[in-house]
Amino acid sequence: MPKEAEPLPGIVVGALRGGSGKTIVSIGLIAALSSAGHRVAPFKKGPDYIDAGWLSLAAGERPCYNLDTFLIAAQDIRRTYATHSHDCDLAIIEGNRGIYDCIDTHGETSTAELSKLLGLPILLIIDGTKTTRTMAAVVSGCSMFDPAVRIRGVILNRIAGARHESILRRSIEEHCGVPVLGAIPKLRKQSFPERHMGLVPTPEHGWAKASIDAAAEMAREHIDLEAVIRMAHETEPFLAEPENMTGQRAGVDPFAANAPTIAVLRDSAFQFYYPENLEALEAAGARLIFVSPLATDTLPDIDGMYIGGGFPETHAADLSRNRTFRDRLKFLAEDGMPIYAECGGLMYLGEHLVLDGKPYDMAGILPVTFGFSRRPQGHGYTILEVTGNNPYFRQGLTLKGHEFHYSSVLEWKGSEEDLVYRMVRGTGLINGKDGLCYKNVLATYTHLHASGTPEWAPSLATRARAYHAGK
Repeated sequence: MPKEAEPLPGIVVGALRGGSGKTIVSIGLIAALSSAGHRVAPFKKGPDYIDAGWLSLAAGERPCYNLDTFLIAAQDIRRTYATHSHDCDLAIIEGNRGIYDCIDTHGETSTAELSKLLGLPILLIIDGTKTTRTMAAVVSGCSMFDPAVRIRGVILNRIAGARHESILRRSIEEHCGVPVLGAIPKLRKQSFPERHMGLVPTPEHGWAKASIDAAAEMAREHIDLEAVIRMAHETEPFLAEPENMTGQRAGVDPFAANAPTIAVLRDSAFQFYYPENLEALEAAGARLIFVSPLATDTLPDIDGMYIGGGFPETHAADLSRNRTFRDRLKFLAEDGMPIYAECGGLMYLGEHLVLDGKPYDMAGILPVTFGFSRRPQGHGYTILEVTGNNPYFRQGLTLKGHEFHYSSVLEWKGSEEDLVYRMVRGTGLINGKDGLCYKNVLATYTHLHASGTPEWAPSLATRARAYHAGK
């Protein structure tokens, strides 16, 4: 592992705005380079789970780590990047939105700032639809807006033909001095349909690998891959100590006989988990097992549960039919077993999901019924103040996370005291509050990242250990 400053080859794939083709290009590059024998470390800028899932699949299911400068401190971003790229040939980071876009006017949470933090060049994706020489002015403006941001290559997307490509290529290279490393024609077929945010989650579709292969072929045919590799080596020396996120490093053995077992619900209904969150639970001494309420009606002997987000609404009927699983989960919650749930997990712990006027029974642990809208009911970063007693966080603590949900509360039978978060930023559950707490259950619309919330994993593991000891 590197102890001194050294280059860690990589690129940041950026664009002028969302919808320009960053994800497709990133998937294609990662898949094409991986299939050629290169070890590629995939990363996603921002909190998105779905794009990260596709990038991971493109890299041969190597975990994709999120680098989010709102949720995670700069030194931890650098450590995460070093930890998961130092043994690879290069890293590819997919940016989000436009390269300078962020939550305010300062730019600290932008893709451009991330590239500077990691000393990486930017490969800029340009949507060439109905434009030619003007794009040279745009690229020039992006380069001059912050000279410390190193735009070292351009890929043209949605090109109408050879003449269109020629004018765009010559304009950018002659006026900006930035090489065009590829030109992708308009695609006749959309291989990656969207759902709620980003792409459709990969586990929902058996054709995911075929789509990855098509993206790789697109990259091989239309992008100069060798030039991309050379560009990835135009990095600045990097100093950050890689970290081994294991229970042994933390001094706690997750395989010890008295280690608590935490069940993670993971299937096509519940699939939104940051790799760091699972690693952090193991580092805190928990043994993880994965369970699907879509595939089994039994629960093994467990001491805690973590239910991430997803799309339970697409599986509401199956979740509702599995009454044995729901009843067992409710029994464990009443018994005091610690359960932590986010977004889709929150909905599953409620009484009902109502879809098109039809209610579907859920676990019935929390006194709330959810419905769905066509527009997002909560979308973006959140800041929470812990105001009430709960099993995992001290009062007065400030948490940062994000939310994205089309669901909202239709019926609420609880009290204000059950909601332990005050929304400083964001929508939350109801009345400017989030964090629904009952016994050792805490459920919230906000997704937390373990690297930005170091209290979370040890608290859940500690509660699970106590429950285990009390059996």
